[in-house]
Amino acid sequence: METRRFPFRNPAPLTPPDEWAELRKQCPVAPVTLPSGDPAMLVTRHADVRQVLSDPRFPRAGADAARLTDTDDGGLFNSEMAQTLPQQGEAHQQWRRMISKWFTVKRMRTLRPRIEAMADRLIDDMLAAGAPADLKAGLGFPLPVWVICDMLGAPDSDRDKFSYWSDTMLSLTRYTQDEMRAAASDFLAYMKDLIEAKRTAQGDDLLSDLIAGGGLDDAVLAYTGQGLLVAGHETTANMIGKMVAMLLADRSRWEALVADPTLVATTVEEALRLDAHPGLGMMRYLTDDLEIGGQTLPAGTSVMCSMGAANRDETVYPDADRMDLARKPNTHLAFGAGPHSCLGQPLARIELQVALSALLRRLPTLELAVGPAELEPVEGLAVGGFKAVPVRW
Repeated sequence: METRRFPFRNPAPLTPPDEWAELRKQCPVAPVTLPSGDPAMLVTRHADVRQVLSDPRFPRAGADAARLTDTDDGGLFNSEMAQTLPQQGEAHQQWRRMISKWFTVKRMRTLRPRIEAMADRLIDDMLAAGAPADLKAGLGFPLPVWVICDMLGAPDSDRDKFSYWSDTMLSLTRYTQDEMRAAASDFLAYMKDLIEAKRTAQGDDLLSDLIAGGGLDDAVLAYTGQGLLVAGHETTANMIGKMVAMLLADRSRWEALVADPTLVATTVEEALRLDAHPGLGMMRYLTDDLEIGGQTLPAGTSVMCSMGAANRDETVYPDADRMDLARKPNTHLAFGAGPHSCLGQPLARIELQVALSALLRRLPTLELAVGPAELEPVEGLAVGGFKAVPVRW
């Protein structure tokens, strides 16, 4: 069985890797080599990915788990943050419960008007500066950074620091080991200072709430804030740009939304499903033998779940490669599944819906300022996206 290098390359910016469909049909549990050089088994079918992600027995890392990178800690899932935050069992579920009350649908509805006001302010700035503009820099990045900073009680004026620190934490090949180590140290020191400041003067924010509740030591608090800052802005910032690029690449999609904005919510879900640059995927380490797709994998195997490939599984989604703005049901796996599914998915959905609605309302004539083939993918990071999304109106 051929061992392939992973992640795969996209034949065009908005086109998924050819290997996704090939492996789903011919080899749904396939051996791959990660950027670190370590081996893993790649799972590409929807049912199999859901099975692995939903099984609470399998953690993200183990003592001899595959590393994402060839650095000392092996990358995000093997980092000190991953080792410090509770990853399994009741401790993990208790930690999630403490965090998740800040991401309920009810709280998101309360937060939505403020997100809408910020989106309008950012679009005002884009209009004042004039076209062409970089949608990622003008809206995609600053909107989710502002939101997560507001929730954590961190100053959004530090957003450029957060961006750099996030990139280094998500690095596969972009940064050197020394750069990654220095950034991790600086980021952790920043979070510890922020937590100390909140012990003195607590506010109405998530970190203050966790401090007041007790039960988490300073290391867990610091890595919780760090993890939420990374997860809370990096993926959504990239997804706003990718979503709009998908819609503008075929003008009829954008025009359909301008004509019927009630399609925004289902369009967001479809963009998440069809994302051709979803990032590396989610790693699981098998602590017991597991049968996946008719193949038994022994304990000690590292399994990489490709949500991007699973989200185009033809056995689950009729006409899976077509963007259907009204698709229902849409049981995509963009946010994972099971005990480690994305805590912030209610927030991500609100941010994506608000960003898209604001653009449709304020800039109905929006179009790409470059051809879709000229969009440049981000390289060397565990998350996927474009370096810039040039637009005009």
